Amino acid sequence: MYTKMNFVHISSRALSVTQHPVSSRALGLALGVALDAAFADPRRGHPVAFFGRAAAALERRLYGDARANGVAHVAILVGSATALGVAAEKAPPVARTLLTAAATWAVLGGTSLAREGEHMAGHLESGDLGAARERLPHLCGRDPSHLEAPELARATIESVAENTSDAVVAPLFWGAVAGVPGLLAYRAINTLDAMVGHRSPRYERFGWAAARTDDVANYLPARLTGLITVAAAPDRRNALAVLRRDGHRHPSPNSGRCEAAFAGGLGITLGGTNVYGTRVEHRPELGDGRKPEVGDIRRAVRLARRVCLGAAAVAVTVAALRGLTNARRR
Repeated sequence: MYTKMNFVHISSRALSVTQHPVSSRALGLALGVALDAAFADPRRGHPVAFFGRAAAALERRLYGDARANGVAHVAILVGSATALGVAAEKAPPVARTLLTAAATWAVLGGTSLAREGEHMAGHLESGDLGAARERLPHLCGRDPSHLEAPELARATIESVAENTSDAVVAPLFWGAVAGVPGLLAYRAINTLDAMVGHRSPRYERFGWAAARTDDVANYLPARLTGLITVAAAPDRRNALAVLRRDGHRHPSPNSGRCEAAFAGGLGITLGGTNVYGTRVEHRPELGDGRKPEVGDIRRAVRLARRVCLGAAAVAVTVAALRGLTNARRR
């Protein structure tokens, strides 16, 4: 017979599970994903922007044309973000859940990424090349001044593919694995790479640590992105084939996995010549389909949204299972 004592016993066990750090983590991740879907990134006052200003200020004090200076820059900033996350993990269960949700919202960029892709699609569909060229720097760093519609479409799709990993899958991966410290540390690493990790005379040595740390932090998430893309793609078989054949051909150890899976899944070919200011890069082609067209941008955005949902489901499930397992051991 189901008695009041049974109810109390079951309720006590359920409460002990929800109070476990990893269960708080699962709920916090889910809430953070929902917040990103509902509110995206604010135009002003974003926490990552505050971090960027702090990173720029520290750069002015530490800069030197040497790898050691860059290592110190990364260590101080990533270490500070990680320490803040460790402090958040020590909060009581409800507060820890809310802090996890806030951190997840702050580091995710999937909704904003999809909106940028849709803005580019709208400009190109209406034939407004000027507006599309002005908008492209919101997505990537290549020079848009001489790009026509097909190349603008390719740049947009490649950026959507790469940033689906950087803005969604990677932070959720590290959030599931390491909670708030993982979320904040990853976003710090990725932001520093965007700020100083690119190739230029100023950052060739100083930015080395930021670029290499970002490569390491994205190694597993990029490959997970490729696999989730295969599962979510319109053409799963071709997505897997192109991922296996071409994923390693990109100059980045990680970006190629994402772009190859998108290329195969959408039946297009990505890669080619890219211009970044005065620097020209000739990248290998990924895929064996036709060249991208304007209409493919919305297809890429839809695929990116499915990958984001898949990554969220995986992250929340992993965190929840870890919470249940650890609670049973206790």
